[in-house]
Amino acid sequence: MNAYATGAATRAETCVIACAEAWRGDGEILASPMGAVPAAGARLARLTFAPDLLLTDGEATLVGPASEVEGWLPYRRHLALVTGGRRHVMMGASQIDRFGNQNISCIGDWEQPARQLLGVRGAPVNTLNNPVSYWIPRHSPRVFVEQVDMICGVGHDSARAAGPSATRFHRIPRVVSDLGVFDFATPDRSMRLVSVHPGVTVDRVREATGFALTVPDDVPYTRAPSPAELALIREVVDPDRTRDREVRS
Repeated sequence: MNAYATGAATRAETCVIACAEAWRGDGEILASPMGAVPAAGARLARLTFAPDLLLTDGEATLVGPASEVEGWLPYRRHLALVTGGRRHVMMGASQIDRFGNQNISCIGDWEQPARQLLGVRGAPVNTLNNPVSYWIPRHSPRVFVEQVDMICGVGHDSARAAGPSATRFHRIPRVVSDLGVFDFATPDRSMRLVSVHPGVTVDRVREATGFALTVPDDVPYTRAPSPAELALIREVVDPDRTRDREVRS
């Protein structure tokens, strides 16, 4: 019998909790989640420990935790929030390296890439002006790489090299994958393993990562959702189980 049928949290639901925690303590700020699991996480945060969060549908509307319309957010106002540091976005990454540089543009050499992706889009402005976390539903050495093929989202080493104008508002609170949670709380601001999801080992994370992670002596499990949080995930924020399309059981 699967975890959903027995009432236990699934891996996807643990990932929802891990994403929700990215917005803890942010206060009145625009949460911009990209992906089904981050969207569920932001809605859950709003319903529980972050009631002041603003949620966007990604276009021009502010919405509530059950996707009810709460207001209008025209593009000009959206940009004002971004450039003023009043947004915390959770983006995806086709590649991410040890310092948090993110690539969503191309795989291979820029002049003749092996694969064309989304393009740089707003990643540089996001990372230099407001907090940016990352959600990666398929943790593998192809995604967690030693060096990204192109820098779109700015990592700690790149921001440091660019100087104070780049580091002033630069912040990457966390990276969440289907295997664990990561941050950059190390002396050189390289990636550190914070927790592994239940059923995942530290060795599994190391094998799936293309660079040497900082790993503490004692790595806890990612916290499980409480019964109340689990009910909200299943009945309010994601009753259609879109989370299961991003994370394997």
